[in-house]
Parts: sequence; structure tokens; C-alpha cells
Amino acid sequence: MEAWTQILQFLINALSLGGLYALMALGLALVYSILRLVNFAYGELVMVGGYTLLVVGQVANIPWLIVAAIAIFAAVVASVLLERIAFRPVRHASPNTMLITSFAVSALLQNAALLLISPRTKAVRIPSFFIENINLGGLLIAKSNIITMVVSLALLGLLTLFLTRTIMGSALRAAADDFVMTQLLGIRANQVIATAFAISGGLAGVVSLFWIGRSGSVVPHIGLTPVLIAFVALVIGGMGSLTGAVIGGYTLAFVTVTLNTLLPQGLLEFRQAFVFGIVILVLLFRPQGLISGMQSTERL
Repeated sequence: MEAWTQILQFLINALSLGGLYALMALGLALVYSILRLVNFAYGELVMVGGYTLLVVGQVANIPWLIVAAIAIFAAVVASVLLERIAFRPVRHASPNTMLITSFAVSALLQNAALLLISPRTKAVRIPSFFIENINLGGLLIAKSNIITMVVSLALLGLLTLFLTRTIMGSALRAAADDFVMTQLLGIRANQVIATAFAISGGLAGVVSLFWIGRSGSVVPHIGLTPVLIAFVALVIGGMGSLTGAVIGGYTLAFVTVTLNTLLPQGLLEFRQAFVFGIVILVLLFRPQGLISGMQSTERL
């Protein structure tokens, strides 16, 4: 019975973390599939959501769910503004120019947070379910893990329906497959790209809720780890594949939780090195990623 509880605990931890990683990777994949841009300013959208939680959460008598909704909306608005102000003027430039622009935007937003808010770690008001557990037959399950699993699966399902059952979703998939042909068919490029950035910002906002909920604090460089995780998951799954982004996120999470479970205590501080070592081995055998030869027209 103890073995089964350990397996169940492992699965819950892995699926919860995998859902979070999958949402992170999708946020990058949506923009990359259309513009071939790895938006390294994506992590700063998580930061925007975090500082919105901090500022709005300090206002008395506002329920946390409303604070969370405002944080997600702030990340969406920030993402759309980044597309309009920073990326649209260089859209037709070389990929290197767009990549450098994303690094510049990332540095600008981080330094703005350092100057305008604080370089110090700030505690954020979070609801009690982030620190509460459920006792199931002696097995303690974090409520936050259950909620993370449910929310991530629900969002993946809703995004799948949006991409496959709506006109704008079809336009996004068509643009990802052949952006030039999509424009020739009369679909407005600006609207499609802005929608992709808005969805990416919304996913970043949701990620910020659970990422910051795990630590209970926010700091200007908090977006660095999420964007690196999203990029690695995207590479593992296959660049340009939305399905690959999801699979890459869950794969990376299962590897991470496995190492956390099996590594001796003295080696836990080196688990990131082990994770990236395994990633390198995967890419040696599958340099194109786990999902290859598929276009963004595929379903999630």
C-alpha cells in the first residue's frame, strides 16, 4: 500500500508540474509558430502578473479571485502592448533582430521593476489553498497541485477548442502553417499576431498565479526560470509544434520530479545539471524534438 501511495504522490506532483510547464511552453510556441520568434520577454509577462498580484492584493476587501483575474488581464495587456510597440516595427527584419529585440525588452522591463518597485523580494498575498493539504488515507496531497492540474487541463482543452472550432483559431493555425498565404487570402496579419500575443500573455498570467503561489513572493527576475523552462520544453517537444510544446512540458516535469524522488539528498542541489544532461541525451537522438514533421495545424 505504501508503494501505491508513493506512486500516486509521484503522479500528482508530475502532472501538476507538467501542466504548469506545458502552459509555459505553449505561451512561447504560439508566437514562435507564427513569427519564428522565441520571445524571451515572455518571462517578464509572468513578472507583470506577479507585481499586479502584489499591488492589487494590498487593496483591502478585494477577493483574491478578482485580484487573480486582474493579474491575468494585466499580463494580456502587457503582451499586446509589447507586440504593438516593440515587435511590430521589426516584424520584417531578420530573425536575429527580433531575437535581440526580445532580449532588450526583457532587460528593459526587469530594470523598470528594479527602479520603480524594488530590487528586494516582496511577499504576495496568496489564498490558503496554496499551503493546505488534503489527507487521503494517510497520503497528503497539496491542494495547489490539484488545482494546478485541473486549471492546466481545462485551459489546454479550451485552447484546443478555440484553435479548432473558431474562425480566429483557424486563422491562427493557417498563419502558423503559411503566414504569407494567410495574408494573401485576406486575413489581417496584425489581428492574428495580436491575438497570438494576447493568448500568450493570458497563459503567462495564469502561470504567474501558480508560480508565485508556490513561493509566496515576487522579485524582478522571477520570470527568468519560467522562460528558460518554456524554451527547453519547446526544444524537447519540437520547435513550431503546439502538441510538441505540451508533450515537452510534461516530459520535462516528469524528468524533474523523478530526479527529485530518486536522487540522494547530497545530489539534489545538482538536479538541474542532471535534468539538462538528460535533455542533451534526448536531443542527441532526436535533434528535431519528440514531435517532428508536424505543423501547427495539428490539434493540441
